[in-house]
Amino acid sequence: MAVHRKPRQRPHTGSAARTAATLAFAGAATAAVLPGSAHAEPQPTPTRIKAAVDRLYHDAEVATEQYNGAKEEATAAAKSLNALRDEAARRTERLNASRKALGSLAAAEYRTGGLDPAVQLALSSDPDQYLQRASYVEWASDRQAAEVSNVQRQVTEIAQLRTEAKNELAALTARRADLKKHRTTVRARLADAQKLLDTLSPAERSGFERVGAARADRSAPRLGTTQAPNARAAEAVAFAYGALGKPYVWGATGPSSFDCSGLTQAAWRSAGVSLPRTTYTQINAGRHVPRSELAPGDLVFFYSGVSHVGLYIGDGQMIHAPHPGAPVRIAPIDNMPFAGATRVA
Repeated sequence: MAVHRKPRQRPHTGSAARTAATLAFAGAATAAVLPGSAHAEPQPTPTRIKAAVDRLYHDAEVATEQYNGAKEEATAAAKSLNALRDEAARRTERLNASRKALGSLAAAEYRTGGLDPAVQLALSSDPDQYLQRASYVEWASDRQAAEVSNVQRQVTEIAQLRTEAKNELAALTARRADLKKHRTTVRARLADAQKLLDTLSPAERSGFERVGAARADRSAPRLGTTQAPNARAAEAVAFAYGALGKPYVWGATGPSSFDCSGLTQAAWRSAGVSLPRTTYTQINAGRHVPRSELAPGDLVFFYSGVSHVGLYIGDGQMIHAPHPGAPVRIAPIDNMPFAGATRVA
């Protein structure tokens, strides 16, 4: 009687581990041969695959907002570092000039200070002229003391600037490391989502990608433009309508593509209002309003981590940039777990 030994499985690592875990979450088919029979687990349903893809897109969006925040901080740190370096260079030039002036004063005093003042007066052929010179020497000594104090102060200030620049460089290095980490996470989640989508048949995938896309056209009825509480909100809503159908690209702020917070930032920028870059900073960029009091132009946020944002247009609808493969579109705010709302202006 032959002995059947189950082949030893190698553990998954890296991207393969993530994909395997996601497929397991979706109930993906992994052929498992049992002793004495050949029994395969059922194939995952399109509904389960869609749930897994949605989860991956959500994870990618969380990482995208973290990427956006790190990018904004890196930009600010780089700007601050350059300003500190420029100021240190200007201060160093002034310090060198002060040192040169101090050196000239010291040399002049040395040339005239070799004899005791009483001896200099006794040897002088013109006592009045000597007294005038002595007064000048006293003034020069006072000026030299002031120059010494000035040089010391400048040296201290430059040292402080260089310390600040060193700290800013460390902050910039950390932000760039964060950028790399979040970028890697986004790309990994999107790649895993694509692998799951590739398991669908053309018809199933077409149906999945059409979900929610029916109102991504620019000819959709324009809610909110006449109901907005003020002209700025109406302008932001009008901009969002103009973005309908444009692609989602993570990290993008327009004009040809957007991510979720990039769209809301661009919409309000068109109305003359500057919003911060990320969802978790935009939620504090205005007055919080309850869901029952939403008005066109309000920012609506979703998920417990405030990782998604859209622009409310009225009648329970918003315009938002959903995820890669889904263009800017109109959608019900009930599609995702509501986290809060902010009225910008």
